Amino acid sequence: MLLAKKLSAFKTFSGRVWALSAPYFRSEDKWKARGLLAAIVVLNLAAVYMLVLLNEWNRVFYDALQNKDQPVFWTQLGRFTYLAFAFIIIAVYRFYLTQLLEVRWRAWMTAHYLQRWLADHAFYTLELARFSGEKNTADNPDQRIQEDINLFTTYSISLSMGLLNAVVTLLSFVGILWSLSGAFSFTLGGSSYNIPGFMVWMAVLYCAVGSVITHYIGRPQIKLNYQQQRYEADFRHHMVRVREYSESIALDKGEAVERAQLDLRFSSVLANYLQLIKKQKNLVWFTNFFGQAAVVFPFIVAAPRFFSGAIQLGELMQISSAFGRVQDSLSWLVDNYSNLAAWRATTDRLTSFEDNITAAGQKTRAHSAINSEADNAQVATASNALSASDLTLSLPAGQVLLSDMSLSANPGDSVLFKGPSGSGKSTLFRAFAGIWPFTKGHTHLPQGAMFIPQRPYFPDGLLRDALAYPQPTARYSDEALKQALQDAMLPQLISRLDDQDAWSQKLSGGEQQRLAIARVLLKKPQWIFADEATSALDEPAEKALYEKLQTHVATVHGGMVSIAHRPSVAAFHNRQWTLEKLPTDAPSLYGLTDSPLKNSP
Repeated sequence: MLLAKKLSAFKTFSGRVWALSAPYFRSEDKWKARGLLAAIVVLNLAAVYMLVLLNEWNRVFYDALQNKDQPVFWTQLGRFTYLAFAFIIIAVYRFYLTQLLEVRWRAWMTAHYLQRWLADHAFYTLELARFSGEKNTADNPDQRIQEDINLFTTYSISLSMGLLNAVVTLLSFVGILWSLSGAFSFTLGGSSYNIPGFMVWMAVLYCAVGSVITHYIGRPQIKLNYQQQRYEADFRHHMVRVREYSESIALDKGEAVERAQLDLRFSSVLANYLQLIKKQKNLVWFTNFFGQAAVVFPFIVAAPRFFSGAIQLGELMQISSAFGRVQDSLSWLVDNYSNLAAWRATTDRLTSFEDNITAAGQKTRAHSAINSEADNAQVATASNALSASDLTLSLPAGQVLLSDMSLSANPGDSVLFKGPSGSGKSTLFRAFAGIWPFTKGHTHLPQGAMFIPQRPYFPDGLLRDALAYPQPTARYSDEALKQALQDAMLPQLISRLDDQDAWSQKLSGGEQQRLAIARVLLKKPQWIFADEATSALDEPAEKALYEKLQTHVATVHGGMVSIAHRPSVAAFHNRQWTLEKLPTDAPSLYGLTDSPLKNSP
């Protein structure tokens, strides 16, 4: 039963490894990939053939030394020169092509997973799942794409080629060792026994015992390697957050707390690593003992035949060399167990990431399908109107926020959206944008809509790229970019369009919100969804910018929906949606009321 479970687990794991590995060799780069792989295999076979020739050279050379045969000695030295030169050429190009295949494979897998991670809002869905406390969610996707893929391709090629080399070496040298080792005869219980190819059987026995012991000593490293990669990524991620929120931490004088948090994460890194090196130390003890014993073991076994005169020094050295090659091949597991443990941990992390990213994509596509059906049903009646029907929004943990809600807004409407914090205002915006996966019902978002989040994102780099994001800067003229900055009350940035900086860190909160509004004024959408988009601005600046937004949507015959808490914002809207707690047993359930507002400019 235990063996059957292990075989089933091995079959499952092998299938997952194949699922990770095969796509590259079937991709648009398949011929280059297969050609490189074939060349590496041929070079590995050539390297083994050279070892066979060198093994035979050992016998002739040492026999010449024993017989003091000077002409043969110098001839064999000359032969060794071109054998060694050929071996060096093979080794260099095997290394180069192996590294080339690794980097090409890594580049393809990185591009593949970046595309999947960023497609269908999978990156957003994964973070929602993690923050909502779902089990078995993918932690640190950045580390899995950047580091795990690199380790997976490196270990996969090196270990597979090493295994191929070991198998071919074994097949090449086992016959040589069998023919050289002779038979071992002994008497037991009055009967005589004869064991042909005695050295081969001794090598098999020696390596079998070593492999079993290595497995039991090194097995804990698989789990520890998996955890080590996770702890390292958590530690690095928190340092990135300290850098990202450096100003807020400095203002709060939170250095001591952040140091404690970083120390806590690093202590996990250190504690796990200490356990790992202890397990590695135990394995190193055994593998070094195993390797050193293998140096003298063939001499001990073959010494009686040498001292009896049955074989000469050259044959003894050839036996030692062949035994070493056979023993190295059979000891592949012993020699590579630490690398196998690291590869297994990396593969497990990548396969779990694959599962999570697939599930996230399916969830997002299922939600998009619902919205697509709604769009098809409503475009004919209100192609430029905002609407929702039978809409239910839930939190990741399952609590319902809004149930069976219907609403609509037409071009010319400016809607103020109010309600208590946590009632679902921003969540409704996410549902309209099509990124909230915990949605049921039908929504229709008019074409040409833009969302202004409370904390906008700006990529590091040129200011013109941050302003035009996510569209290419070439789409807009310098005059349009400068006018958008001027209209958004950022004249001080007009001369800095070609400056490179970390704008999310460089600009104040108010400047960031004005830059986000400059994007809107640059791109001229028909509908604007503003989520506390002016919360960091003073009232005069807020008034001036809302007047510009209001003028813009009137010009393009669009609409605007704003989430805001300041009473002054109401003056720029003619309708109000209000979320109010419903008198039910559900603590998180809210209802929506729609009422007109008197627009007072």
